[in-house]
Amino acid sequence: MSVGKRQEQYEGTVVQVGNSRGMRMPAGFFNAHPEFNGKVRLTVVGDGQVLLTAAAPPKRKIKDDENDPVMASFLQFLDRQMSGNPQDIVAADGDQLSRISKLVKGVKVQ
Repeated sequence: MSVGKRQEQYEGTVVQVGNSRGMRMPAGFFNAHPEFNGKVRLTVVGDGQVLLTAAAPPKRKIKDDENDPVMASFLQFLDRQMSGNPQDIVAADGDQLSRISKLVKGVKVQ
């Protein structure tokens, strides 16, 4: 995860695959994120929302500007909490977003 990176969005389609259903995603998604070419886990986090997690993402070389042990530890903590307690994930409401906006006012992200 990279701070300040624009959020990517892809559209897919639910399709019939034999006796099951599958999700057809554009090739660009898999080209940009090869870690999703193996097993994945879907966690329902809310009505109409899921968290898609790669079961075993491939190791990639970390860039010097990404080597922040504090941020890495925090993100690992979040990953464990979200995977182990998906029922605790709730959508942010307007009041919370307003408080967050005030906290980060004037903060520049590179």
